Amino acid sequence: MGQFKSQAEAEAAGVYVSKVKSYVKREGRLTNGQARALETYWPTKGIEYQEQPLDLADTFGRSAPVVVEIGFGMGKSLVTMAHEAPELNFLGIEVHRPGVGACLADAGELGVENLRVMEHDAVEVLKHMIPDGSLHRLQLFFPDPWHKKRHHKRRIVQAEFAELVRTKLAVGGTFHMATDWEPYAEYMAEVMNAAPGYTNTAQGGDYVERPAYRPITKFEVRGQKLGHGVWDLIYERTE
Repeated sequence: MGQFKSQAEAEAAGVYVSKVKSYVKREGRLTNGQARALETYWPTKGIEYQEQPLDLADTFGRSAPVVVEIGFGMGKSLVTMAHEAPELNFLGIEVHRPGVGACLADAGELGVENLRVMEHDAVEVLKHMIPDGSLHRLQLFFPDPWHKKRHHKRRIVQAEFAELVRTKLAVGGTFHMATDWEPYAEYMAEVMNAAPGYTNTAQGGDYVERPAYRPITKFEVRGQKLGHGVWDLIYERTE
């Protein structure tokens, strides 16, 4: 940032400062099915990014507890969760367009109506579009762990992000993380245990058993057969 003391100061001077993102955008190529799903279902299930808060009841056509998932990949587990919990509203955020298309295709095939999707940076969506105190649960499953130490600053789970999530959760709402890389699980626990306004819901230690609502993915099953572990962490907003 050079001579500027803050991002705001740089912007005020008309200088653009690149920001580190918590993901790498992979455009990929849409299959015909994904392209059709985007064309068919985006008008009713897609939400365009805008820098103003969403009216969540209007967005879903009803008032119900809202679950947000960041980085849903190809969306199979998100669609399964929405299908199996019709009493909840689900909002999935993903930057990979083929994944958005695949998610919409599966949701359309199952007739899932309590799911909306966005194709945008999740941090910006949380900051500008999700009303404070509005979420029942925020899900972050298998985010990029950025293995190399010099890349740890790119990890989405940071103290600033934990505080942002806390402001968006209702009191009693939960932040559910899962990872298949133990050092990242330990890092997540370290960040979250130090974050004010949360309590770890684990009965002992830092990790919880996989809740029934989180489906086991094919990737996860394959890893378990190879002896790989998966760690779930759930923190509740207490204040």
